[in-house]
Amino acid sequence: MTLIAVVGATGTGKSAFALDLAEAFDRAGCTAEVVNADAMQLYRGMDIGTAKLALGERRGVPHHLLDVLEVTDEASVAAYQAEARARIDEITGRGSVALLVGGSGLYVSSVIHDFQFPGTDPDVRARLEAELAEQGPGMLHARLREIDAETAAKVDPLNGRRVVRALEVIEVTGSPAAARIPDDPVPWRPHRIVHLRSDRARLVARLDARVDDMWASGLLDEVRGLVPLGLERGVTARKAIGYAQALAELQGRMPRTDAVAETQQLTRTYARRQVGWFKRYRDAVQIDADDAVARSAELARQAALD
Repeated sequence: MTLIAVVGATGTGKSAFALDLAEAFDRAGCTAEVVNADAMQLYRGMDIGTAKLALGERRGVPHHLLDVLEVTDEASVAAYQAEARARIDEITGRGSVALLVGGSGLYVSSVIHDFQFPGTDPDVRARLEAELAEQGPGMLHARLREIDAETAAKVDPLNGRRVVRALEVIEVTGSPAAARIPDDPVPWRPHRIVHLRSDRARLVARLDARVDDMWASGLLDEVRGLVPLGLERGVTARKAIGYAQALAELQGRMPRTDAVAETQQLTRTYARRQVGWFKRYRDAVQIDADDAVARSAELARQAALD
């Protein structure tokens, strides 16, 4: 059976589209199940800031790889790849359609493409992480740019973990190319991709409003409840957009107006990078997320293909 990836920037309605698609398959006599491809939705208790669908909002469609990590766990793309592919094999083995849904580009690519993860060296990683803590991601990204400008251009300068990993791979393998996803990757298995796009101005307005709503809906209380569970010790979770700012507000390091404004700016930047990442998927069907007619037509087309 089929694997379909539903991708796009945050705020483009991927979750709703996937549910609509699952219902379209159901009407066509086929079941579909969702596999999460949003890195932060892997974390248990991180709901408001990640726009995670509550159980009652999933319309009875099975969802996989939500709430599988504690906030103290470090997310790993390699571990995610293995788990996601195993779930997809189970879903398709049942004769259902697997819908890989999310905006974490590297996570999506790790599943749909034949991407091999180079080995790691604990000593090299520890040294680079110490340098990251001392110098910050900007300095390490500048070093990466000097070594391999092509890889650096594809790595978020603010994502210290990604910068460290790229430098580690280059040092361990001696090959800058080992740190990149190829421009023309080999598919893991046959799949289809639906890329939801949105006009930049409309998307920005929607994202800014979403951040305001996060605070109004209780993000601060959610973060307050995660602190005793170890959020401040989390390598990945505590740095998530919105959570880092809410934590700073709780700790008195940032007033609310600044916390909200910084979250909005970082969200806009992240969305722009997502758009750039998913442009690489040249075989994707692109849909205007704000065009109800185009959405409906694509839902019907996808369901008819199986």
